[in-house]
Amino acid sequence: MSGPLYVPVLPTRPHAAGACRRLRPDVLAAVRPLWNLPPLPGSASETLAALVRKYVAPVSAVSRYGGWIDAPFGEDAQTGTLAEALSVYCELGWLSPVTGPERSEAQQVAAVETGRRCRRGLGVRVRVAGEWDSRVGEEVRSLLARCGPEIPVDLLLDMGAVFVDRSDAGKEALRALDALMPLAGWRSAALLGGGFPRVTADMLEEGTWDEPRTEWRMWHEVRASGRAYAPLLRYGDYGTQSVAALAQVPVTGRKGGPPWGVLCYTSDDSYLLFKMLTRGADRVAVNRSAARRVIELPEFRGAGAGQGEEWLSACAHGPLWTGEGTGGPAEWLRAGNLQHMTYVVQSLPGG
Repeated sequence: MSGPLYVPVLPTRPHAAGACRRLRPDVLAAVRPLWNLPPLPGSASETLAALVRKYVAPVSAVSRYGGWIDAPFGEDAQTGTLAEALSVYCELGWLSPVTGPERSEAQQVAAVETGRRCRRGLGVRVRVAGEWDSRVGEEVRSLLARCGPEIPVDLLLDMGAVFVDRSDAGKEALRALDALMPLAGWRSAALLGGGFPRVTADMLEEGTWDEPRTEWRMWHEVRASGRAYAPLLRYGDYGTQSVAALAQVPVTGRKGGPPWGVLCYTSDDSYLLFKMLTRGADRVAVNRSAARRVIELPEFRGAGAGQGEEWLSACAHGPLWTGEGTGGPAEWLRAGNLQHMTYVVQSLPGG
């Protein structure tokens, strides 16, 4: 079994595509994103196809080493249009289709046919938000029967949000893997989990927040289990956004938004969050101060570590009489994902 070092679960949004575009070549070569189309409720067929092009074309362009494209929020009535629109990026690009045991029969059939036609294989995304349910294993077995032996399959075991209140996440992941791994000769298998919190204003009242990387600990627990498959299991997370962020419906033309945002930095144990301002007389001073607090961390890896650290250092050292270089929410997300993805790849065995 082979596969990527790192599988980030990312939205098909400009900030995520921009982060991948700016990764160092050696880091990008180890990354295979699981891209997620946002909910597009009630869209007519022609509009839906155009929206798929809008969201997927940019991320396909930065996925030249491969990855997966999923529409986890697709409505039943959209199945045919979504399958046809996404198949373009599987047949002519580098992405593989995705299905899962909870998807409709029509979606499963469409994904399998795309995987067969494009010869890029199929991602099987199995969600375990709580305790492992053995019935899911039988559903996966039935799904794999649709594929036949000629379609390469990748297991994407998605544990969803993994915070400190899920102390049993490693145990449940092992239960799921013990049931799923024997079902196929998986081309690759990845354990995915989201540990970045859904940030609220209350969390940042003091200006900072320290969130344990529980999903990182879960992956290490599984790797240390002694299972034969454990050394081959790939790591995946949701980057520096919460799991819930994927389900946000796009809003066009919206103005305003909250007066604050978040700058984040990843250490071995924690996500370190710092409050930023989107407007107000103190915006430049507060934002440059937040960036300085990041680069003064003992965990800061230096401006030469990657473009994320380079941006943070430039922001920290910029002048107070101009806001140029202090960015906004999209740039903070991009810088956060840049430093995070680079650090994850370098932290993994073989990275």
